[in-house]
Amino acid sequence: MAGTITSGKISDGSTRYRARYRDAGNRQHEKRFARKVDARRWLDEATSALVTQTWTAPERGRVTVASWAEQWLAAQTGVKPSTHYRYGSILRTHIIPAWGQHRLSDVSHADVAAWVARLRAHGSAPATVRQIHRVFSLLLSLAVRDGRIPRNPADRVPLPRVTRGEPRFLTRDEVERLADAAGADSDSVRLLAYTGLRFGEMAGIRVRRVDFLRRRLTIAEAVTEVAGRIAYGTPKTHQQRTVPLPADLVEPLARRCEGKTPDDLLMTAPGGSVLRLRNWRRSVFDPAVKAAGLTDVTPHDLRHTAASLAVASGAHVKLVQRMLGHASAAMTLDVYAALFDDDLGALAERMDAATAAHAKQAAQRTTHLRLTETSTI
Repeated sequence: MAGTITSGKISDGSTRYRARYRDAGNRQHEKRFARKVDARRWLDEATSALVTQTWTAPERGRVTVASWAEQWLAAQTGVKPSTHYRYGSILRTHIIPAWGQHRLSDVSHADVAAWVARLRAHGSAPATVRQIHRVFSLLLSLAVRDGRIPRNPADRVPLPRVTRGEPRFLTRDEVERLADAAGADSDSVRLLAYTGLRFGEMAGIRVRRVDFLRRRLTIAEAVTEVAGRIAYGTPKTHQQRTVPLPADLVEPLARRCEGKTPDDLLMTAPGGSVLRLRNWRRSVFDPAVKAAGLTDVTPHDLRHTAASLAVASGAHVKLVQRMLGHASAAMTLDVYAALFDDDLGALAERMDAATAAHAKQAAQRTTHLRLTETSTI
């Protein structure tokens, strides 16, 4: 590409510089500048982009962020309804007010970094800031793939660090007290605490997914509440899994199945409707927590408790990962690393015992050899 810079006088007597170049399609592009150095920089940037094949037609980046966000959200057909709703909420609340009138080509890395810093300074939690940034980055990534901007200005923006709180683990005695206090819903409390199911997964179990002979539950569906409406979908990782069913839950769950068809929901509200977390917590869980003499316990703590009890029973990290439905063992360790510290201590003790046993056997062999040599002499 051969670019040129020409100069000329305008009506007020000052000099203006016109930079021109032709793209790969032989279309001419030009821009005028008050300084020659700015014209040269613009021309050099265009030349570099053409050589590295990152060049985009300027007019394609003139669409506003608001318009592009609408197109991007409409294209998110592969995400869960709850995720789609969250994306839309973040766009309406945080991204469109700040960036809606900007053209895609006008969004700069420095401006995005300053915006992220303002979100944190105005009180948004680190996890919230990271979610907002991720949505903005996703729609800008699509603009890059669509040839509207050469690169994603949200890439490598400094983000606040998220400090994970310590998970709450209940003892088996506390679980039993909580379950007993839940009365008719004691089986739902035990199911969450001993299998590690997410609440939506428990609410989505169909009768045909319960194998009483093998004592297994197949988790293939989950229920979520999106803007007050119930939506059915796959579990969080989109993968089906099987979890063990504790023997003590076989009888109460069998009673739940009575009079139902294979496609009916196993766990339901008293009137037979779908379990909703907010309603269940208000009418069942929170009163049971108070009656059991516990404080600061949430339904999700039962999932943490299941992990704790599994590790205490000798389960290794891959089994805990499979039971909880985590995408990877690394994720399981990220959340429950402290639980496996005890395993490391026990492992060290076993290794020490094995070393001591080996040393004892070696000493015995040496003694036996010496006795043999003595008797031979």
